[in-house]
Amino acid sequence: MAGNAKSGDGRRSHWRIAVSGIALLLLLLPLIAMQFTDEVNWDEIDFLVAGAMLAVAFGSFELAARKTGSMRYRAAVGLAIAAAFILVWLNLAVGIIGTEDNPANLMYGGVLAVGIIGAAIARFRPHGMARALIATALAQALVGVIALIAGFGSDAPSFPEAIVFLTGFFAALWLISAWLFRKAAQEQTSAAAP
Repeated sequence: MAGNAKSGDGRRSHWRIAVSGIALLLLLLPLIAMQFTDEVNWDEIDFLVAGAMLAVAFGSFELAARKTGSMRYRAAVGLAIAAAFILVWLNLAVGIIGTEDNPANLMYGGVLAVGIIGAAIARFRPHGMARALIATALAQALVGVIALIAGFGSDAPSFPEAIVFLTGFFAALWLISAWLFRKAAQEQTSAAAP
């Protein structure tokens, strides 16, 4: 029994080192890019925000990974966290609706709120998480539809293609995550059956 605990602790330690290395690499990429191009121009605040976002993302995933041994559940959580991370990063960097300064981009905060509140209501159980992620996908689609109908960001050269493509992209990520949670719920139900 003690050998198994040590083996599990060793794997968890390797996992933490790998995650820390990935986070550090992601923070170093803009620093390296700044040496070669003027297109990337980060200051201390940018690095602090990126570091905080990475800490929240990887910390959230680690908490979820400790909660269950289900690979499907972990994959679903990882995909949902990655989608949320990319959504926030993209909005901070360039914006989805017009530029990053367009206040219409704040609607994406509502998309994330739907997912977070839904997850809390579901108590992070797989079946409820599937429903929360479906609701998140619907909120994502609603923001896209509102932006298109209202013409938010219509002054951008990429309007309406960027909004349509990114709305579909993020809605697909939320729905794939929901599907994985549903599979994890079925796996859990099967394991509980005699």
